[in-house]
Amino acid sequence: MTSAVPPKGTGPLARREARLAWGLLLPTVISVSLVVILPLLAIFWISFKPIELADLRAPTPIIKESLRGKPSDVGDTGTLEYKLRNSSRDKAITGVTLTDMIPEGLVLGELDERCTVSVQDLFCDFGDLAGKQREKISIPVTLTQAFVDAGVHPKDSIPVMTGDAENILTNFEFSLENYARIFDGDEFWTVFWVTLFYTIVGTVGALVFGLFAALLLNKSFRGQGILRGLYLFPYVAPVIAVAFTWVTLFDPFSGSANALLLQMGVTQEAINFFGQRPLALIMVTVFEIWRYFPLSFLFILARMQSIDTDMYEAADMDGASPFQKFWYLSLPQLLGILSVLFLLRFIWTFNKFDDIFLLTGGNAGTRTLTVNVYEQAFAVSNIGAGAAVAVVIFGCLLVFSFFFFKYVSREEGL
Repeated sequence: MTSAVPPKGTGPLARREARLAWGLLLPTVISVSLVVILPLLAIFWISFKPIELADLRAPTPIIKESLRGKPSDVGDTGTLEYKLRNSSRDKAITGVTLTDMIPEGLVLGELDERCTVSVQDLFCDFGDLAGKQREKISIPVTLTQAFVDAGVHPKDSIPVMTGDAENILTNFEFSLENYARIFDGDEFWTVFWVTLFYTIVGTVGALVFGLFAALLLNKSFRGQGILRGLYLFPYVAPVIAVAFTWVTLFDPFSGSANALLLQMGVTQEAINFFGQRPLALIMVTVFEIWRYFPLSFLFILARMQSIDTDMYEAADMDGASPFQKFWYLSLPQLLGILSVLFLLRFIWTFNKFDDIFLLTGGNAGTRTLTVNVYEQAFAVSNIGAGAAVAVVIFGCLLVFSFFFFKYVSREEGL
């Protein structure tokens, strides 16, 4: 007779360890959910709603209270004034009411027909307020000795406003209006192909130049450390400083580049590098390569210095040329780090906004999807359309990551 042995990982100790592991991971899971998942879900939610910038604040009744006439002594008269408005331009607010406490000793005159007073409590019913609607209530008042002795002011009591309004952010009405808007016509596809060109050429260029720089600085020589530091300058320098430098350098009127080209006779007139198609797109792509090749250089150089030198010594004895040593020895060893760098640089470049915005503002055929998000959300004030473009960006990167991990990483053993 044999006793049943529980499957591996299902015993009491394994279950206790699993609960402990989940308990330790819970703070991390919650943090990731709050920082990543919840904002992502919010973007998806907003992308299916026709939300403009003004809709981010729910319609609310706004009140301003003042005591006009500047009464200050017993028997002085003035006017207690309430100015009310709807914060929304087009959304109505229903059941708007005002409640305020009148200071003791402040005698009210004739009331507005919408208002009543019970002891010291003022209550006004405005009914419904349409978008942009404004209302004003003026109540004549007289000061008494009790009011002067108390030393209070009507503003010491804050009016309480109530009202109901539909919040487009929280209701369950959805539409595809934003997606229909961004996919309408050829504009989106033009922006999409510009984004692909900028991303692919910028990513591959940064890897190629980083690889070339790593090959140059893989040997020991005097001043190697200083030169490596200079290579890292484009990456560590503030982007606003280097972008301003490039714009100034290639300015068509006062830039040094144009002055040099004119002096050498290469061109007969100044070139607007960042203001004409397709040169502007080429320039922002070159800037992307120049600015971010140091990151590739740093990682590739670190990987190259970890390769065993015995292989190269054996190749030298066999009479291998430098190109053969690179192609058959170095490159296979670098494919892993090159694949990882390509993945990271592709995602980062696809999401890049600040470089293009600082250089061209998205003009002259350099508008990418990320710049389009900004223009839709803030320039046009259509938050919903901007969120829809952001969802498209997320979908593109999701598809790219899927194919990368399915095919490229499998071949490289990542």
